[in-house]
Amino acid sequence: MPPPFAWEGIEGVPGWAALALMAAAAIVIAVAITYGLRNRGRLTSPEARATYEALHVAAAAGRHLRDGLTPKAAARAARDLRPLLQVAAVSLCDPTDVLAWEGAGAHHRDAVLELSREVLEKGATVRLGELELHCGNIDCPIRGAILAPIVSEDRTVGVLGSYDHTVTADLVRATEAVADWISTQVDLAELAIQRERVMEAELRALRAQISPHFIYNSLAAIASFVRTDPPRARELLLEFADFTRYALRKSGPMATLSEELANIERYLTLEQARFGERMVVSLMLAPEVLAVQVPTLTIQPLVENAVKHGIEASPGVGHVSITARDMGTDAEIAIEDDGVGADPDEIRAMLAGERGDHVGLTNVDARLRQTYGDDYGLVVETAVGAGSRVSFRVPKYSRRVQDR
Repeated sequence: MPPPFAWEGIEGVPGWAALALMAAAAIVIAVAITYGLRNRGRLTSPEARATYEALHVAAAAGRHLRDGLTPKAAARAARDLRPLLQVAAVSLCDPTDVLAWEGAGAHHRDAVLELSREVLEKGATVRLGELELHCGNIDCPIRGAILAPIVSEDRTVGVLGSYDHTVTADLVRATEAVADWISTQVDLAELAIQRERVMEAELRALRAQISPHFIYNSLAAIASFVRTDPPRARELLLEFADFTRYALRKSGPMATLSEELANIERYLTLEQARFGERMVVSLMLAPEVLAVQVPTLTIQPLVENAVKHGIEASPGVGHVSITARDMGTDAEIAIEDDGVGADPDEIRAMLAGERGDHVGLTNVDARLRQTYGDDYGLVVETAVGAGSRVSFRVPKYSRRVQDR
C-alpha cells in the first residue's frame, strides 16, 4: 500500500465559549478581591484564600446553572451566591416569575417581580432603599437592595437581587459582577442546548439517509431464499427487522460500543447474504472498551462505506476489518477495507463540507466533534487503488457525555 493520506478533519468550533469562561473567572476573582480587601479586618486568612473560596463557590453555582436559569437551578445557585456576596438575602427571577429567594426576609419575595420591572425593561441596575422596599417589620435585616440584569444575547432574561441592611458601592459592583457571571453561564447553557439540537438534527438526517439501495438489496436477498431456504429467509428477515428498529429508534444520542457493534453484526449478516464468499469480515475487539459510550449510528455508516467501496466496487474477494482497541484514556475504533480507495483531495473536500459525497462520513465526523471536541474527529487514511482505513477515538470517560 502506498503512503496513505491522513485527514483529521477541520477546525471551526467557536472559541468564544472558552473566552467567556475566562471572563467569568476574572469576574469572580474581582468579587473575591473586592470583598477580601473590604473585609480585611474580619478575615482569618489571606486574600488568596478568599479568592480560592469564591472560585470554589462560583464553580458549584455554575454546575447548577449548566441547564439554564430554571427554578431548580436558580434555587441551588442562590444558596451558593448569597455567601459569595455576603448579604442577608439574594433573589433570582425571570420576566414571569420569582425563581428563588435565599436568606432572611422571605416576606419580600412576593414583591421581587414588581420591583424588577424597571430592570427587565431597561436592562440597567436599580438601587433600592427602605422607602421602595416598604418593609414594616422592624426586625427585618433588609433595608436596601441592588437589582442587576442578567443578559443573554442582548436580552434581559432575568434579575439578580442582593438584599442587606446597608447598600454600598462595593455591593453594587459585586452584584453587577455576579450578574454578569450568571449571564455567561446562561449563554453557555444556551450554547449547549443549541449543540444538542444540532446533534439531534444530524442524527435524524442520518437515519433518513439509510441507503434505499441497501434496503432494496437486503429485501431482494431475503426474497431469493424464500423458496430455496425458508429458515434462512426467516432468519434474515428478523435480522433486517432488528437492524431497522435500532437504526430508526427514537433513543438518546449515545449508545454503548457493544450496542453499536451488535447492530453492525446485523448489517453484515444481511450483506453477507448478498455477497456470499466475496465478503470476508474480521473483528478484533478489546472487551474492556465495549462499555464505552459513542454517538448513536457512528460506526454503521463507516462500515457501509467500506462495504460499498471495498467489496461492491471490487471484482474479487473483499476484506473488511473492524477493530476496537484500548488506548489508555481513549478507545480507538477503526474500519479498514482493501477496496478501490479514494483520492485524498476528494476526502479533504468532503470533510470540509465542500462536496456532497460520502454524506455519512461527514455526518459522523461532525457529530464526533460536537460530542467530544475537535481532537476527536475522523481520521481517514486512503489512496487510489489502495483501500481505506477510517478511524476515530473516543474518551473512555467524558464529562460532556456524562452530563447529557
